[in-house]
Amino acid sequence: MWKRSARVCCVWVFSLWVARAQSPETLIQLVVSTERTANQNDHSNWTYFETIRKPKENVLQWVAATHQGNVERVIERNDARLAEQTQMEQIQRFLRDGKMQRKQIAENEHDNQQVDDLLKLLPSAFHWTQTNATPTDTFLHFEPDPNFHPPTREARVFSGMVGDLIFDNQQHRIRSMNGRLTQDITFGGGLLGRLKKGSSFSLEQAQVGPSVWQLTAIHVHLDGNALLFKSVSLDQDDERTKFEPEDPNITLDQAAIAVMKRTE
Repeated sequence: MWKRSARVCCVWVFSLWVARAQSPETLIQLVVSTERTANQNDHSNWTYFETIRKPKENVLQWVAATHQGNVERVIERNDARLAEQTQMEQIQRFLRDGKMQRKQIAENEHDNQQVDDLLKLLPSAFHWTQTNATPTDTFLHFEPDPNFHPPTREARVFSGMVGDLIFDNQQHRIRSMNGRLTQDITFGGGLLGRLKKGSSFSLEQAQVGPSVWQLTAIHVHLDGNALLFKSVSLDQDDERTKFEPEDPNITLDQAAIAVMKRTE
């Protein structure tokens, strides 16, 4: 028992030493590289329970992800529970509508590409400082780099954002990240859109399987009229729980069966 405790202590000390021995710039570059590689190579499919809250709509649903789209079983909408027959009818409508499936896939691919594009910019868009380190996690703070020249309209948001990021020391995966605007950000001199000071976002990730991490929460509260992600509103809270792995080759029909078997 003592030897095992000694080994654990050594691992903790080593993890702390590694985190402190590297510069914040090197650490964030490593984290970004790890995240991008994981996103590109992760072909797993999961069923999970999702809670979505928007100003005019609240939804509780089971989601089963496939490579042909996500099957969603809406349990409750705006505090009103849907009859099981209605839930099944909505699922069947999606299964029969190829246009709806293609639209969902296109939106997901668009969002994933934007996430990847923004991830690539994190090391150069900000000044990074390390604020804390534990045996398991490292804490980084970021502020805008005045020498950063945003290559896209979306990247302009970085010029007014400060925040914090926590990553796992062993796997170099992001546990959480949050940011807020310290000034108004305008697009096209304000003609194409504006995001106001105080707008914020936060996200959380968790390990759901061996070396597999999934987004478990995202909170977007952007005061303005510029939509960065097609499928994410300006004011939305999204939480995901109860992750269960599915077959990597699961079909839409199989996904429909999977969500109908789930219980709250």
